[in-house]
Amino acid sequence: MANSKQARKRARQSEVRRKHNASQRSMVRTYVKRVLKAIQSGDHAQAMTEFKQAQPIIDRIADKDIIAKKKAARIKSRLNARIKVLAA
Repeated sequence: MANSKQARKRARQSEVRRKHNASQRSMVRTYVKRVLKAIQSGDHAQAMTEFKQAQPIIDRIADKDIIAKKKAARIKSRLNARIKVLAA
């Protein structure tokens, strides 16, 4: 454990931030799962609706560096490709 007062405070702050970031990553995964569930059901309109809800959340989390910007782009690209296949 940290010895100095400053180091103890940093450890507390790090723990709070870790929990918050984990919550945010979990939220992104939930939105992605909703899109995947809509794709699995075969409903293109529902999949597009879920994707439009997920997109700004994925971008916001990437802007805060909770996930990498390229990972966010990759997730959105793969979801969009699956929705396009569904439409065809």
